[in-house]
Amino acid sequence: MDSNPVKTFLLDLQDRIVQGLEAVDGKKFLRDKWTRATGSGGIGKGEGISCIIEEGNVLERGGVAFSHVQGDKMPASATAHRPELAGCRWEALGVSLVMHPRNPYAPTSHANVRMFMAHKPNGEKVFWFGGGMDLTPYYGFEEDAVHFHQTCKNALAPFGGDHHARYKKWCDEYFFLKHRNEPRGVGGIFFDDLSEPDFETAFAIQQSVGNHYLEAYLPLLEKRKDTPYGERERDFQLYRRGRYVEFNLVIDRGTIFGLQSNGRTESILLSMPPVCTWRYDWHPAAGTPEAELYEKFLVPKDWV
Repeated sequence: MDSNPVKTFLLDLQDRIVQGLEAVDGKKFLRDKWTRATGSGGIGKGEGISCIIEEGNVLERGGVAFSHVQGDKMPASATAHRPELAGCRWEALGVSLVMHPRNPYAPTSHANVRMFMAHKPNGEKVFWFGGGMDLTPYYGFEEDAVHFHQTCKNALAPFGGDHHARYKKWCDEYFFLKHRNEPRGVGGIFFDDLSEPDFETAFAIQQSVGNHYLEAYLPLLEKRKDTPYGERERDFQLYRRGRYVEFNLVIDRGTIFGLQSNGRTESILLSMPPVCTWRYDWHPAAGTPEAELYEKFLVPKDWV
């Protein structure tokens, strides 16, 4: 059991996702390879590839980042529930992506697949996988939400049991802004701490989730990217993007882990939208499409 097969899969996944998005946008991603020697205290040695697009034809900003980082002492965010691993050598590798389309009718999407491995002094290896994908629309379309959730369900179907029901609920609970008392979007699937029943099965679940991302998102992007819009829709999109920033900086464990582990800041924060706004105590007018987002879509429900 080692990280090499996982690394091979993740690099291939990153390349396939970037190629799929480039085919829709028509503009190439910048591919930024980086390496870094051991940082302070032996934390933060690693390498990665950050693929980024800005001011594309469809994507105002998007990033697909691969990283493989290692250290000699587990960060606090990774040992909060595993105090017995404090002080162990560790490695973390994954692909994380966020797409921010320019058109307000095209939803933002996020996906992440990752693995952590701790190396105990006695040679024992402790691993766990995590990941998922979720959708954040600014203007809701029921058929889009159904398609996205059905694809998520299909990704987990080969493994039987109640995986989809549990991972959907986990996603609803995780991508929730407690300080706003509202979900970030319409959800999807989310899982973490996955090590059962064995390495091979957990890895297979990660692969299936990653492999279903393009199927879940590209049809929605292609369908909505050319929808006519005006200043009103753009203004609402920028306002809702502010919620995305709040979640990533205040709540997201991946962002917190990256910063605590002395990660590469540019790669960690490439998930941020290029432009967003905040307003004091703003609420959409009743009966508007903006109000419909809150009433019909920013509520946990069974879409499939």
